[in-house]
Amino acid sequence: MRAGYAGRGLVYLIVVTVSLWSIWQGGQAQGTQSAMASLDGAWGTIVLLLVAAGMFSYAVWRLVDCIWDLEAYGTSAKGIIARSGMIVTGLAHAGIGVLALTALGLRSSSSGSGTTSMLSQIMQQPGGNWLVGIAGALTVAAGIYYLYKAAAQTYREHLQANHFTLNWNWMLRAGVAAQGIVVTIIGGLIFFTALQADPSQAGGLGSVFDWVREQPFGQILVVVLCIGLLGFALFGFVNAAYRIIPKAADDNTRSVAVSLK
Repeated sequence: MRAGYAGRGLVYLIVVTVSLWSIWQGGQAQGTQSAMASLDGAWGTIVLLLVAAGMFSYAVWRLVDCIWDLEAYGTSAKGIIARSGMIVTGLAHAGIGVLALTALGLRSSSSGSGTTSMLSQIMQQPGGNWLVGIAGALTVAAGIYYLYKAAAQTYREHLQANHFTLNWNWMLRAGVAAQGIVVTIIGGLIFFTALQADPSQAGGLGSVFDWVREQPFGQILVVVLCIGLLGFALFGFVNAAYRIIPKAADDNTRSVAVSLK
């Protein structure tokens, strides 16, 4: 679990660092695949191997968590939905691990091309547009849930109370909100892909940066979004260090939410 959350934080740290450096040099923000492919040399190889290990660890953690219900979601309808979502997020992060290993060989790639190709293949099947549309709507719902978590700060129930989590919560909150914005935009792009039967505009984080850049004051908004995602990278590292697992935690462990009551 801890390796998985640390790997998740590392992925966002890589993407944001590469993107901000690219913007500083007069370029554009990079998506996950192209950011990882830009890492070269011995250090780049080490980082990519760490990312792959972290992502596969996260996938295993989500599977174990789902089967044994370590976070005590239960077997209610809400609990089953939450536990099913773990499998989906686990598979998504395993995919990022595959991208990291692929980047070791390619070292160059076009952002979002894998997603576009996959959506194109799905849309060619009977009912494919409907499947893509549903996937987009569910992704939007996931993004809205992240925004709710940021607004209600429900994530504090899962973090140990200490000096950092109590005093630097604003950074964690900003990171969760930024992730909510990103996931919502990705879902919206996927949904409109289904409506227009054109997968070329859909993709991952790179497509989000492209879409935001096309808005008024777009480049400024991209920089702001990148800074917000630094908070989400921090959120990953904080979860790696201080996340509470109800069925594995000490009874005396106090969460941030409890400490603030």
